[in-house]
Amino acid sequence: MRVVVIGAGVAGLALARGLIGAGHRAEVYEEAPEPRTAGGSVSLWPGSTAILGELKAEPAARGVGRRLETLESWASDGRRLLTIDLTAAERRYGHPCVHVSRAELVEGLADGVPVTYGAPAVHVDPGRALVRLADGREVRGDVLVGADGRRSVVRRALRGGDPAKLSGWVTWQGFTATPTELTGDGRAVMIAGREGLCGLIPAGRGRLLWWFDVRSGPGRPLWADDPDPVARLRERFGGWTAGPLPGVLGDLGEPDFFPHHSQSVPALWGEGPTTLAGDSAHTMPPTMAQGANQALEDAWLLTRSLGDLRGYERARAKVVRRPARLAATEATNMQRPIAGLLPDRLVTRFYTWFLRRASNYLLTAP
Repeated sequence: MRVVVIGAGVAGLALARGLIGAGHRAEVYEEAPEPRTAGGSVSLWPGSTAILGELKAEPAARGVGRRLETLESWASDGRRLLTIDLTAAERRYGHPCVHVSRAELVEGLADGVPVTYGAPAVHVDPGRALVRLADGREVRGDVLVGADGRRSVVRRALRGGDPAKLSGWVTWQGFTATPTELTGDGRAVMIAGREGLCGLIPAGRGRLLWWFDVRSGPGRPLWADDPDPVARLRERFGGWTAGPLPGVLGDLGEPDFFPHHSQSVPALWGEGPTTLAGDSAHTMPPTMAQGANQALEDAWLLTRSLGDLRGYERARAKVVRRPARLAATEATNMQRPIAGLLPDRLVTRFYTWFLRRASNYLLTAP
């Protein structure tokens, strides 16, 4: 089959890669003039690393990323409150948890995939799987997939405007290459307090991802237009003494900023020969680290479901609603009052179970 994919993010590239491997013809059209490698890094759970293995784009095989062994919650003074053993999920499902930069993930997925960059879609006819590009060209496939993000042109043609709403939280994030006790480790750390949440995760190649989640201000995202957000972060979190955080705060570079959005996931999101994948179908906040994982899940199942697009949507909607609803609560950002009350073993068991419930791949695995 000929499949036209709009958008060269994680969902679009993984889908095209899977389709080509399955003997289909896939064409990807991307609005940006070059590969979209900007941004921080992503945590990939066992279902996703298994899918990447099938796509021959697994981070470990390419020498990128960092295998994660624990997910820890600390108080702002450095007291350990909770440790989730991620190797339990690795043993249960046979694939590791990995943290990798978004750039390296996208580069691995894009290798060998035909992408036309600088080709914005301006008009979509879902019933005919037809797209008109900004330069006047029309492209048409047996199947059309909108993988063009939250502001999707394809979704707008199918469903109207953007259904996602601001969740009330925003993120500032970046990398530091200054060595810390976590940089070469396998620990992902979240530090929670009244001021918000800080996360520190090794991303491989001597980099440590840092991020700060804070509640948004009235009427607009907090500090969105501030000329010196680093100063605001230092003011807000400067009293925290946990582990390497004081040194990280002193070494902050220019951060990326994005507000959190969430939406209800419909049972069906396509029409005729046209469907959606990734954030086009199910935008969610980053608090459960599920965005890239669910994009890979979409690509995996859709590759196997080209003859039944509504079946693909129903199957994915049933599963993706679980992490989407949980992420929309922003529970991770508000974990401080209860994190120290829960036994490590119990939370590890729950998290291992939840990772399967959030993955069509793992739910169908033996």
